[in-house]
Amino acid sequence: MSGCAPHPAEFERVQREAAAEGVRCVVGAVLVNSAGAVFMQRRAPHVRLFPGCWDIVGGHVEEGETLCGALAREIEEETRWRLVQVDSVVDVFDWSDGDGARRREIDVLATVAGDLTRPRIEQDKFVEARWMDRATLRRMASAATDTGMIDLALRALMKQA
Repeated sequence: MSGCAPHPAEFERVQREAAAEGVRCVVGAVLVNSAGAVFMQRRAPHVRLFPGCWDIVGGHVEEGETLCGALAREIEEETRWRLVQVDSVVDVFDWSDGDGARRREIDVLATVAGDLTRPRIEQDKFVEARWMDRATLRRMASAATDTGMIDLALRALMKQA
């Protein structure tokens, strides 16, 4: 998929290594609008992973999917926007949840197309979504208990500058 250039080789390497280690991949996109705000969604309180936490767009890579294909699918499913380009890799890290399954998360800065003022969030997974500027993200990072994705968004903004 052209939207992942110039990173397809890096994505392929990360995905190959994860598969060799028996680790499932997860992709995430830090989406930044023209005003420099990041799109964040609050997870519903009933979801199994990270209930009530703020999150970026993304999700699990399905069997047979490339990282870029999964990223494009997740962006479309969660917002109805279209992936245009992966701008840079923000972070790659491993984590596990209560079931003990390891996951390798690949988070990127990405550009999307569509009406950025009207995301169509997945109502069964998220309770709210909004664009947050750097000052809002910093305030949330100092007040929230789970700041993982907020901190990631701030790092992405610093990398973009």
